[in-house]
Amino acid sequence: MTLHRLVAITVGVPADRLDATAAFYEQFGLTPGAGGPGTFATADGGDQLRLVGAPQRRLVEVVIGTDDTDDLDRIAARLAAVVPAAPVERPDGAVVVTDPPSGTRFRVEVAPPLELAPREQAPFNTPGAYERFGARAPGILRETPVQPRKLSHVVLGSPDVDATRRLVVDGLGFKVSDEIAGVGAFLRCSTEHHNLLVQGAPVPFMHHASWQVDDVDEIGRGAAAMLAGHPERHVWGLGRHFIGSNFFWYLRDPAGNFAEYSSDIDVIVDDELWQPEVWSGMRSLMAWGPDVPASFIAPDDLAELMAGHH
Repeated sequence: MTLHRLVAITVGVPADRLDATAAFYEQFGLTPGAGGPGTFATADGGDQLRLVGAPQRRLVEVVIGTDDTDDLDRIAARLAAVVPAAPVERPDGAVVVTDPPSGTRFRVEVAPPLELAPREQAPFNTPGAYERFGARAPGILRETPVQPRKLSHVVLGSPDVDATRRLVVDGLGFKVSDEIAGVGAFLRCSTEHHNLLVQGAPVPFMHHASWQVDDVDEIGRGAAAMLAGHPERHVWGLGRHFIGSNFFWYLRDPAGNFAEYSSDIDVIVDDELWQPEVWSGMRSLMAWGPDVPASFIAPDDLAELMAGHH
């Protein structure tokens, strides 16, 4: 795989909600980025979120990292063959193409791999296998604010999911990890189970972005802090997905996008040992957790997005 990571995303937000949305992500644990106003950084990934003004909330751009300029040449050639209707741009050190159905811009650029230093794992006590003696669990003693380590994945709704999938898989070089029948495909540009989910939708929109933290304690602590005084932010959680295996908790930002705290996602280091499958029903969404809210499947502002889409 020449692609190796999800570098960053740009999210469009209505101008009257920009300040509130920026404040949300600072409280969520992102820090003001080096890229100037509207950019936010994770602990290890650098600038990974940019907020820009837009008539409606949407996923404006996805940036993907690759190894070298030879990779860019191959990607540009594939895109020209697979989606001739989508012009390919070649700024220095990058390939840029806009997906016709969704209007989302995909930028592949030469970028160094992201090296994350592992943090010391908290010892767990399980029946017959005690690892922690005479001490409280470290997870309950943490007091520092939760800070996501990196951007994990983003979910894009497309009116033509097959066309968007073709651009991303056959053109850009993402790989298929799993699918939900009649819904969409989980795609990866790294060794993690998915970095992009393309799902069918009546109008282009960003469903959610997922931010990776160290463990389930960080998910719980982060969500509890975000919900203190703001119960309206809650969407769905705590639970564990079946596809991808990750723990999750979803919150709603002031623009209507969902933000996910996530940990413990599946990793695929040998493509030959992973068999993509097509799933259906509730099992495709979770192994356990609260009932899936209707607003997670069809966001509350979907009718508004459809009315404003041209």
